[in-house]
Amino acid sequence: MILKKTIGVDLGTDTTQIYLKGVGIILNEPSIVAFNNRTNRVVAVGLEAKRMLSRTPSHVTALRPITNGVIADFDMAKEMVQRFMKTKSLPWSWLTETIVGVPTNLTEVERKSVEDLFKEVGVSKVYLVEEPIAAAVGSGLDITKPTAHFIVDIGAGTTDMAIISMNGIVVSRRLKIAGDYLNQEIIRGVKDELKLFIGEPTAEEIKIAVGSAVTQSEKLDISIRGRDAVSGLPKEANVRDTQVRYWLSKPIKIMVEALKELIDITPPELAGDIYKNGVYLCGGGSMLRGMSQLFQKELGVDVHLVDEPLLCVVRGIGLIAENPGFYGNVLESFSSPLSASI
Repeated sequence: MILKKTIGVDLGTDTTQIYLKGVGIILNEPSIVAFNNRTNRVVAVGLEAKRMLSRTPSHVTALRPITNGVIADFDMAKEMVQRFMKTKSLPWSWLTETIVGVPTNLTEVERKSVEDLFKEVGVSKVYLVEEPIAAAVGSGLDITKPTAHFIVDIGAGTTDMAIISMNGIVVSRRLKIAGDYLNQEIIRGVKDELKLFIGEPTAEEIKIAVGSAVTQSEKLDISIRGRDAVSGLPKEANVRDTQVRYWLSKPIKIMVEALKELIDITPPELAGDIYKNGVYLCGGGSMLRGMSQLFQKELGVDVHLVDEPLLCVVRGIGLIAENPGFYGNVLESFSSPLSASI
């Protein structure tokens, strides 16, 4: 037992990650809850619940309580976080201070709901940090200087893009076109072109195995199984990388246009910094083959894929937790100022 612990949480649409100050990342689990409608009880959370996604009987529902980066189902999110906080790697303490990453451009109500969620699971103090700032810190960038850093975080529910200078976001934009949206485009493409019904897990498998943003040197394909749209019987089909690239071309084009629009409204001096420093890509969606090459070609600046893009945000939150004196002014709290001893 300890008196006080400090944790950092990246409460993502697809994954929840927890960082314990002085230890490191102690939890990395899918943000999924399996719920029994007959007994009104949660039967599983995290990886165990993910295995049930699209495979549950009618009385069990596997759902994501976080949608597009915001809390969509407060009660389910509370149950999920409560169970995650009981992990053996997290010691019990009298006081718990928590730093939570949130997407950009959230409303005051959405921000307050994040604080309320963690207060209800027993956290003493809650601080919020915008995810692009955490991603910049996690990428090893010095955000304290008066120079622009362009961060693009392509998650599951949202794509957060922001230009950061002197510990703050100068301009930002949040798109609901991200990893999950790309999966839905694949599901639609398979249905329209191959006349086959598939679920989200299969779409994710296709995206990882053969998905790409630009033409690749080697041809890729994958065999998938689903339900025939005509006969209703099980069927196998082959999906080629060229097909997937076509299905994903429209949403990726929207991302590129949003990036260009953000640069267009950036102050001229900072736009010059972007040309010098380039763009930093993170998040699971940034790992799609050729994504960085496409952005580089369209924007005309260097695009860097950060190390371990899936862990970038939680790593940044962890660094902020470890160095509160240095990063304290990037945090927000509804109820109390930052404790110097956090």
